[in-house]
Amino acid sequence: MSRTILLLDIERFSDRDDVEQAYLRRMLYDVTDRALETAGIDETLRMRADRGDSVMELIDANASVTALLRALLTEVPQQLRAVNRMASRSAQIRLRGVVAGGYVAVDAHDGWVGSDLNHACQLLDAGLLRAALRERADDFALCVSDSVYLGVVRHDHPGVPAADFHRVTVDSKNGPLTAWLHGPVPADSGDRSGDAQDHGDRGRGRRRAVRGTARRRRRPPRTRVRTRAARRRPDIGEPRRRARS
Repeated sequence: MSRTILLLDIERFSDRDDVEQAYLRRMLYDVTDRALETAGIDETLRMRADRGDSVMELIDANASVTALLRALLTEVPQQLRAVNRMASRSAQIRLRGVVAGGYVAVDAHDGWVGSDLNHACQLLDAGLLRAALRERADDFALCVSDSVYLGVVRHDHPGVPAADFHRVTVDSKNGPLTAWLHGPVPADSGDRSGDAQDHGDRGRGRRRAVRGTARRRRRPPRTRVRTRAARRRPDIGEPRRRARS
C-alpha cells in the first residue's frame, strides 16, 4: 500500500542512562503526537512502530503531506525549545527527521517491508543528516526524499518554503540516494569511514618512511672504508720501497 513515511530519531540516545532514556522516549512520543495532531493526522490515519531511540509512522496516503511538513518545520522546533528549557543538560532532546513516500507492505507479523522504507531509514542514518543536526540551533534537522520534494516541496506551499531545501546525495549500501535537506548543508558530512581509511594508509606510509630513514642512519659510516684505504697508503715522508730489478 502507498504510504507517507515519517521517521524521527533521538540524537545520542545510547549515551544516556536508563532514567534519561525513559524520559527521552516519553518526550519523543509527545512531540510526535502533537505534530501529527497539528497536521490533522489522527490515530486512525497512521500506524506506529517503536524502535527504542526512534519512532516510525506509516501515514495514510490521503493525509496532507503539506500539513505534515508544515507541522514538522514549525511545531516540532517550538516543542523542542519548550521541553529543553526545563530539562537538564543530560536530558536535552534533539531529533533527526525524514519524510518519504512509497509502497510499504505489512506482513502477518506486523512487520514492515519495502525498498522505499529502507531508503528512508538510510536517509535517517546518513552522516550528512547527523552532521546537519550538530550544526543546528533549533534541535531539529529534517530531510525529505526526492519524491516528496518533487511532489510537494517544490511547489512552495505556505509554511514549506522550497528555497530552504537543498539537494544532497547520500551514500547507501544500494548506491547514492538523492534527497533534500532543510537548511544549510553541513561542510562535514559526518561520514568519516573513507577518510579514516585514507588517514590510516597515510599513517602507515609515514611509519614505513621513518623506519627506512632509521635503517639508513644505522648504516656504517663511509669513513671506515676511507680509513682502511689510508692504511694501505704510505705515510708522508716514508721512503718508497725500491722496485726489484
